[in-house]
Amino acid sequence: RWLRQHEYVEKLNMHAILSASMGQEQLLTELLVTYAKIPVLIAELISVEIWKHKVFPVLCRLEDFKPRSTFPIYVVLHHEASIINLLETVFFYKEICESAEDSILDLIDYCHRKLTLLAARSANGQTVTPAVLVPPQELQKQAETMEFEISLKALSVLRFITDQVESLPLSALTRMLNTHNLPCLLVELVEHCPWSCREAGKLKKFENGVWHEVPPEDQVKMTKLDGQVWLALLNLLLSPECQRKYHFDGFNKSQLLKLRVFLTDVLVDQLPNLVEMQRFLSHLAVTEPAPPKKDLVLEQVPVIWDHILKKNAGKWEAIAKHQVKRVFSPTEEELKLQAHRWTQTYSLDMMEALAPDKPRCRFCGAEAAKRCSRCRNEWYCTR
Repeated sequence: RWLRQHEYVEKLNMHAILSASMGQEQLLTELLVTYAKIPVLIAELISVEIWKHKVFPVLCRLEDFKPRSTFPIYVVLHHEASIINLLETVFFYKEICESAEDSILDLIDYCHRKLTLLAARSANGQTVTPAVLVPPQELQKQAETMEFEISLKALSVLRFITDQVESLPLSALTRMLNTHNLPCLLVELVEHCPWSCREAGKLKKFENGVWHEVPPEDQVKMTKLDGQVWLALLNLLLSPECQRKYHFDGFNKSQLLKLRVFLTDVLVDQLPNLVEMQRFLSHLAVTEPAPPKKDLVLEQVPVIWDHILKKNAGKWEAIAKHQVKRVFSPTEEELKLQAHRWTQTYSLDMMEALAPDKPRCRFCGAEAAKRCSRCRNEWYCTR
């Protein structure tokens, strides 16, 4: 049953990517909102995260666990990546963010945990891997690599959440600004830039799932990940509501003022909105902002993480042993059946079936390549 659910998530993820690439993601977002599936996806995301922290390490330590194939475990690890990728694709839309309702607090906490991992990464952004890996080590290495990419997706999701600060619940804003102090965490990411490293004197950056060498002429070019951090900072620091709630004490002020070093003319030319950030920081350097107004007496708290931990406290080893017997030790016949189902999921026919119909011209019905810049809904074959 769980594998079937994962297949559905995988197909939704592929559909979202293909729809977004063709500018036809409205139907998917409407369905996710109508059927209230965003809170379900967030709960599933956090469940897999807890499984990785509590059950997966126990599996790797079991001496008698020698699976015929590690693919079933890899599928569970990949499930988190599929969900966060789907959320990254659809959270661009305001209605998706609003449909998360109270679970937005759990998603904010999730993003904070992932960004904390990013900030704590070593300076080179990579770890040394043994030449030959046995299955548990191989799985752990795969999980570590995947964790880095998932954290980068969480950064994008958080940035989309900050785009909607005016429509977020008060508790969500308080949680981002005061409970987790996300502005200072984002400053850490600007400082240490975990998606960039130097190797043998050459600059490497992580983009589109791979580390690649950056030629000298492109080294000052802003990457998509750099842009996500700066846009999130703009949303959190320049919004009047955020400025009213954030506590600009001595520590926070000194951390934020570190940003001035990075706001070069070259950077501002690439993202002109940062001019407003320069003005804000210049003003912050010479003034003492008023303390935040404390007008929130009752505060909502996220419940999904705590509920799962309390429900399964002390049971993690028993869960791991149960899953070894019932889930992760399939027979050869079951492995063949799973492999067949996955080839169907990722077949070219399925990819073509998931791809939406190509847009048609409103007037003549021919395939259209140009979209109306006003309504963003109608398509035309010519100007």
